[in-house]
Amino acid sequence: MPDRSGRGACSGCGGGAGVLERAWPVTQETADATLFLGTPLWRGGEGYLNPEIDQGFGLSDTLGVAGFPSGEAYKVGKAKPYFRLNRAFIRHVIALGGPDTAIEPGPNALAGTQAGDNLTLTAGKLSVVDIFDTNSYAHDPRADFLNWAIIDAGAFDYAADAWGYTYGAAMEWTQGRWTARGGLFALSDVPNSQFLDKHFRQYALIAEFEERHEWNGRPGKLKLLGFVNRGRMARYDDALQLAQSSGGTPDVSLVRRFASRPGVALNLEQELAAGLGAFARVSANDGSKEAFEFTEINKSVAAGLALKGVRWGRPADTVGLAGVVNGISSAARRYFAAGGLGILIGDGQLPRYGAEQIVEAYYAVHLSDRLGLAADLQHIVHPAYNRDRGPVNIVGLRLHAEF
Repeated sequence: MPDRSGRGACSGCGGGAGVLERAWPVTQETADATLFLGTPLWRGGEGYLNPEIDQGFGLSDTLGVAGFPSGEAYKVGKAKPYFRLNRAFIRHVIALGGPDTAIEPGPNALAGTQAGDNLTLTAGKLSVVDIFDTNSYAHDPRADFLNWAIIDAGAFDYAADAWGYTYGAAMEWTQGRWTARGGLFALSDVPNSQFLDKHFRQYALIAEFEERHEWNGRPGKLKLLGFVNRGRMARYDDALQLAQSSGGTPDVSLVRRFASRPGVALNLEQELAAGLGAFARVSANDGSKEAFEFTEINKSVAAGLALKGVRWGRPADTVGLAGVVNGISSAARRYFAAGGLGILIGDGQLPRYGAEQIVEAYYAVHLSDRLGLAADLQHIVHPAYNRDRGPVNIVGLRLHAEF
């Protein structure tokens, strides 16, 4: 789900229960090409379209790891290329004063200047994490880490269809070193669906507060995020009770009703020295209910470093190292131990629970201004929270081109 724009290709990033049990190497690939279109609409207003062609493996039958190892992969896989319009949104910026800052041209950004203090309104089809939970060192699978629980807060169950996009609107108020954000977004019609509830009967409310600072003369950011998903969702214990009374396997789809599921996330990024940055995320959500969109993670702690290659004569290269520990609630443990299935985990048993632990390292080589190549290695302990599984090593290769 997390793939959010054209990412080139990723080879060897496959996962799943089958892959995790095999003793020989298995490879999977994804490929996509995105066209970034933007135009001024009026004073302060801009419009953007991101048509995309995708091809590759999907996650609809993958049940082997909660922190999925490829942010390049969608939950829908097709052997033949297919077309999607992933983004179609309008952005309007109202100047409130302060010094002007330069805006560099890039994906979904037009060159120009912008008042330091401003009110920014965004509406249309986009990804929630285009705006919320961003991080300079761990957020973009086309350029940095790949694991879902590292590029985003693991317990941030953000609104999205199976491709990672939704409809909604957000407002951001920036004043000095502070920014406050809020948004309303459509949830899927049913959890983990290809289709959105376009009538907004099921929705997510998200708020985030950002503080920018300097520490030892180096810039940093601290963000506090809160969200509430409101929709038809199941309590794990209700699914268990129904299964016990009927003698079947627990199934969350049989006991869904309207409820709310809140969560929080803390997000830190800090430059430590020239070319060296650190990040950390801590997140948690209501573990009594099923995951709606993202993955089965009820609590997560992630941290890492990113280092530019200035010290070895490759200033545009980057090497990164990060680790994450994911966990689920006691209610979720009971459900999966009884044979329940989730979005990305569940195989009929969970005899010995253990926190899922992932270490990821990558080296991104800058081949030219428009071409990059990265090698990625992930080591997963207790995949899908099962001490009787793993450890698993996954090697990835990513090629990214811009034209």
